[in-house]
Amino acid sequence: MIHPDLQKPVLVTGGAGFIGSWLVDRLLEDGCPEVRVFDDFSSGRREFLSHALSHPAFRLIEGDLRQPDLQQLRPALRGVSQVFHLAANPDARRGIADPRIDFNLEILATFHVLEAMRLENVKRVMLASSGTVYGETPVMPLPEDYGPLLPISIYGAGKLASEGLVSAYAGTFGFQAWIYRFGNVVGPRTTHGVLKDLGDMLVHHPRELPVMGDGSQKKPYLHVSDVVDGIVYGIQHSQERMTVLNLAVAGATSVRSIAEMLVEQFGLTGKTRICYQGGDRGWPGDVPQSRLCVDKMTALGWQVRYSSDEAVKRAIAEVHQELMRAARGAEVRS
Repeated sequence: MIHPDLQKPVLVTGGAGFIGSWLVDRLLEDGCPEVRVFDDFSSGRREFLSHALSHPAFRLIEGDLRQPDLQQLRPALRGVSQVFHLAANPDARRGIADPRIDFNLEILATFHVLEAMRLENVKRVMLASSGTVYGETPVMPLPEDYGPLLPISIYGAGKLASEGLVSAYAGTFGFQAWIYRFGNVVGPRTTHGVLKDLGDMLVHHPRELPVMGDGSQKKPYLHVSDVVDGIVYGIQHSQERMTVLNLAVAGATSVRSIAEMLVEQFGLTGKTRICYQGGDRGWPGDVPQSRLCVDKMTALGWQVRYSSDEAVKRAIAEVHQELMRAARGAEVRS
């Protein structure tokens, strides 16, 4: 049965993206009376909404959060009780070549969402943030009250600035807010990341697999089904004015383990040479070692279904299936 807080229309920004589309499916399954998606399809995909398009409670609004006049966004917010703000740059590495991407898709987009909410008197917002806001620290696992927060990537800086804007609107205009700092999210519909990137390489070049870093990078991986469950659970069970929660798992998985599991899944054990490119991190701004404390979510009564290794193993099988299906489709089209 749907929670009383979600018995009115909701808006999901970035709802055609990886995590956003999973959240849309979950909200519809839970019986939310109207789920609106606001997306410009710059990274989201219409096929990710295939489960939702025919649902009578679903409404799609195509628009750009970077537009300052808010003429697309304000009508989408009318009558909404809750905003799930997931629209963002999905790939941290993109900010290396063009730092404006994270300014526009994180900071500017978040400001426009919050300002449109203020003008339409919508007071409840959930922000998809990231463990990258902590930066590279000597403390692990990292609790939510760790500080100072000094991100080392443009992506992380954009997420932290967005958190600051949400906090300011909560303090100034009486918003209620939930900020989730995600670990590394994996699963079907992913468009980037180590599993997808390495899997794609194995499809096209199975003899050799180049891997950034030395393979020792180790982070917490969370299956996307656990992420959407945690998002909804946290909103239902934490009613503070401002809630900040790490949404992750207690453990972590190394890049070396991921590469080896991928090779095994593709049936290439003993046939593929894994070539580590060296260095202690994958790219400038990458945090090679990350562990997030999950005590606050646990105290609310929530538990993940999959450990980090289990989430990776499940996601590898799912991504492998997607990649093989895409490869077969490409062969038919050619």
